[in-house]
Parts: sequence; C-alpha cells; structure tokens
Amino acid sequence: MSGHSKWNNIKRKKEGADAARAKIFARIGKEIAIAVRDGGANPESNNRLRDVIAKAKANNVPNDNINRMLQKASGADTADYFSMTYEGYGPGGVAVIVDTLTDNKNRTASDVRHHFDKYGGNMGATGCVSWQFSQKGVIVIDGEELDEDEVMMEAIDAGADDFSAEDGIFEIYTSPEDFTAVSAALEEKGYTFISAEIAMVPANYVKLTEEKDIKNMEKMLEVLEDCDDVQNIWHNWDND
Repeated sequence: MSGHSKWNNIKRKKEGADAARAKIFARIGKEIAIAVRDGGANPESNNRLRDVIAKAKANNVPNDNINRMLQKASGADTADYFSMTYEGYGPGGVAVIVDTLTDNKNRTASDVRHHFDKYGGNMGATGCVSWQFSQKGVIVIDGEELDEDEVMMEAIDAGADDFSAEDGIFEIYTSPEDFTAVSAALEEKGYTFISAEIAMVPANYVKLTEEKDIKNMEKMLEVLEDCDDVQNIWHNWDND
C-alpha cells in the first residue's frame, strides 16, 4: 500500500521538541480546553477530546499532565477563544494552511498575513489551498526494529485505510472518524507513536529549487511556529 504523506512534513512540526516542550504542552492544553468547552470533559462522549488526548500522548505528555489539563479546562473560561484557519501560498507556490486558536482575531490575522508577506508568500481567501489537502488520521511509528508486514496487517485489522514504510518509518492513515479507534487498538498492541493526530495531508508536493525560496520557506515556517496563537501548520513542500 502507498501513503499520501511524507514523514518529513510531519517531522517538521516535531523538530526541537525538547527545547519547545513547554510550548507544545501549552498548545495541547489550549486544544484540550476548547474540546472540553465544546463537548464536555468526558473523552468517551467527546470524540474531539479523545483525539487531542491521543495527540498529547504521542507528544509524550505525561498522564498526570493530561489530567491536570482536563481539570483546569473544566473550570477555565474559554468563551473568548476562536478557532481560525488561514490559507495561502509560500515561496515558490507552496500551499500552506495555518490553524490557530486565538482570543484576538484581528491580531492573529495581522500576524499571519505579515509572516506570509515578509517571506515571499501571500495569504489568500478561505479555500484557496485547502482543496489540495485531505483530512486524515496519521499515526507514525518508528519501525526500525519492527516487522513491516506484521505492523501493516495489525493496522489494517484495526481499521486503517492505508500504510506506507520508508527509511524505517511506518505511516498509518485512517479516516478522521476511525482515528481514535485505530490509535487505541495499536496502543493496546504495545506500539509507541512518534506522532498521532488528525492531519491535513496534501495530494501532491512542490519542490523548491531556488536557494532564496528554500531559505524563505524555512524562515516563514519557523516564525509561524513561534506564534503563540498558531496550533498547527500544514504544507505541501517536498523538503527532503
């Protein structure tokens, strides 16, 4: 089976995780707060919360921390937080989607637009690039010491739609609806995830050849990730 994503595009969001541990925890805490606000604190009846908890575990957030986040979210005032998504093109025509959670939409829109413009991109209207992506559950496993066929069969049995292996990395794809069940089944099998989340997976990729475009794209992603309001960045840059 062939995959629809590349590990490097997911890995880009995990680089420097040790140095950015507090920021990762803060972002996940915010996602948990919004999920609890919108659907309650019981993950058994709140699919979005279950998915965020799976993402938290994949990011090595300890259970004690997750429980504290849930307790805090249950009493938090999150009424002023809005989920906003911005789309546009980076240098060389790379499609970029930026997910945010913000208490000030004007500030966030201005910041995101500024970063697009500064590094040779342009922010567009809603839908201008999202048609190039599909929402999928993506589970990434370090397969260096695992049997590829065995993992693939167990993933398929658990309900996965697709599987790919490259350079010792296994990528498992699910529908958004099946993501929680598949990740839970694989956890029960004893697998440890490098990453597990609902992702925007591009249908195709853009290869940058100009050194200026490459440097601008790297810098644009870096400054966007440093924004407190930014939760996720999805793109179709083939940055092998």
